[in-house]
Amino acid sequence: MTPHNKARKGDIANVVLAPGDPLRARFVAEKFLSDARLVTDVRNVLGYTGTYRGKAVTVLATGMGGPSVGIYSYELFTEYDVGAIIRIGTCGGLQDSLAVGDLVLAMTASTDSAWAHQYNLKGTLSPCCDPSLLLCALEKVKALGYPCQAGMVFSSDLFSSYNALGADSWQAWARMGALAQDMESYALYATAAWCRKRALSILTMTDSCVTGEGFSDEMRWTGLFPMIEVALEVALEVR
Repeated sequence: MTPHNKARKGDIANVVLAPGDPLRARFVAEKFLSDARLVTDVRNVLGYTGTYRGKAVTVLATGMGGPSVGIYSYELFTEYDVGAIIRIGTCGGLQDSLAVGDLVLAMTASTDSAWAHQYNLKGTLSPCCDPSLLLCALEKVKALGYPCQAGMVFSSDLFSSYNALGADSWQAWARMGALAQDMESYALYATAAWCRKRALSILTMTDSCVTGEGFSDEMRWTGLFPMIEVALEVALEVR
């Protein structure tokens, strides 16, 4: 048990799906897992363990932003011996080739955060996903027929719609090829690298910074089904 997670070591599966929203964690547990049981609810951050097609899977919320996902992922890797974390989150699209609802596989993450200063690196860290998880996800996406792109994401401490730099602050990152913006992938990938563990962010593009289009309230639940299905199919392959 930790200050942020009351689960005992055997309560957490080897592979964890990590949405930001606690209610999304509950939604995944209720709609996709069999025999799901609540294993932690510290600070109302909900975590459940159940089975998907016979395999034990945990779904645990990580909150919003890099520091929050950094805490939860570090504890999962180091205190609970989790082997792989698959982030299932939403993102803002930075390219006009992405349609609302498309999936984004984050190959690498760039950031405006100072997260990596803790590692005392003499340069700029650009952490990447686990390649085996990425290849597996690409295979699953192709088999299931979901629209998807893989590439760099930009993980920002600033929410694109609210920051003081203005609504167009994302354009320089788009020019460098970033497919989408989220807030968590960078800290997750850096933490996984430090802990010598595996991570992958599978994102749903819910709001386009380019066109202004976005999901309706209902679609913010049902429109996430493809991402969740792909993540669970990848989880089946994690050993």
